[in-house]
Amino acid sequence: MTRILLVDDEASIRRGVRRFLEHQGFMVTLAVDLASAREHADADAFDLLLADLRLPDGEGTALIGEYPQLPTVIMTSYASVPSAVEAMKSGAIDYIAKPFDHDALLLTLRAALRSARSQHPASATSDSGDDCGLIGTSPALETLRQQLRRIAATHSTVLIRGESGTGKELAARAIHTLSPRAAQPFIPVNCASIPEGLVEAELFGHAQGAYTGAVKARTGLIEAAHGGVLFLDEIGELAPAAQARLLRVLQEGEIRPVGSTQTRCVDIRLIAATHRDLEAMIEAGTFRADLYYRLRVLEIQIPPLRERRPDLDLLAARFLHELEQRFQRSNLSLNEAARHRMQHYHWPGNVRELRNALERAVVLSEDRCIGPEHLGLPQTSGIPEGVNDARGRDPGGSDMKHNASATNGRGAHDQGASLTDYFRRFVLENQARMNETELARALGISRKTLWERRLREHLPRP
Repeated sequence: MTRILLVDDEASIRRGVRRFLEHQGFMVTLAVDLASAREHADADAFDLLLADLRLPDGEGTALIGEYPQLPTVIMTSYASVPSAVEAMKSGAIDYIAKPFDHDALLLTLRAALRSARSQHPASATSDSGDDCGLIGTSPALETLRQQLRRIAATHSTVLIRGESGTGKELAARAIHTLSPRAAQPFIPVNCASIPEGLVEAELFGHAQGAYTGAVKARTGLIEAAHGGVLFLDEIGELAPAAQARLLRVLQEGEIRPVGSTQTRCVDIRLIAATHRDLEAMIEAGTFRADLYYRLRVLEIQIPPLRERRPDLDLLAARFLHELEQRFQRSNLSLNEAARHRMQHYHWPGNVRELRNALERAVVLSEDRCIGPEHLGLPQTSGIPEGVNDARGRDPGGSDMKHNASATNGRGAHDQGASLTDYFRRFVLENQARMNETELARALGISRKTLWERRLREHLPRP
């Protein structure tokens, strides 16, 4: 059995990650700081170290030099990604940015273990699970698995397309895990989350004094991915100037940091993802056609959840198990009416919406049986219970409109308005009297999604 030493000072993270990994067949030992981690590492043998970057008595990276034989994965917040990249240069196998979902964590750990075992074959042990990290047995998912395995064997650029919430980053991590580059870095970047004025410095790095505040040179995320995979999520949000620079990386295999006159060679595999219509953006002049054709060497379409209905029960069971651990509940189950509601719902938010609906249900249910009233999935008036109600509502935003109308008392099914129009109007009308948590709850989305959509729609918080 694979043994993991988990070091984190947050009790909720230690508890949740341990329960999840133990359910996956790993043996997990916990430590709260560097001192207790050293005690465990000195007294016992482990296959992998999973350590937080910031600990009460120092940085988790200190353990890398002290235990070089122990493969290390660093956990960090997105704000500390450059520090995690530096950690990889000093010997960490990989890093994962918080907040992370369990599937992404599992893929990262398996890739790290595979990398370590390829360097030390005699120490190899087995761990369980599907090599693509995808849950389900539907024909659409089996087709996707086959595509991922074939594509992983190459070094070609990949464009992953699919609706929001379908698991595009999970597919990118699967390609990396199954590829010849699995032992090298996987660097994920959400292009929508980086301010336009900083995106070039983040991706390409900068020289000392390149701009005000650049007190020292900094390695960019593209260079940090040298030898491995750079995953650019929401590539459609990339600023025009950065698009031109990225095109040169793909054409010439070199980068030039901001403010520098020197170029550097890089060897990366680029995987990009988007839910946007890039062809329409090219027509509108907001996305470069030459970059689009460079990205679209290999293309994957992630199926939406409504095309994977046979997977709903498996996904729900997996998420309920995770939520039981998180909320310290046990033996939760969905009754037949809840399963019926789920099977006939359109799922515009895909797998992410399913997980959020189940989390809502776990919080609201007072016993172990979850019913449709706990899921919060909307029903359209005039359409019988259990009938696919896509005729009577906007399939792209029913959950958001249902929850928002409950807050402001206005009708939710405004047929003349798009989801984007509704989002803008609701935020502008209510942000003065609601905080971000209340706005997100009213819209039926997470705070992170609200923040990302604010960026896309240019609606900064007053």
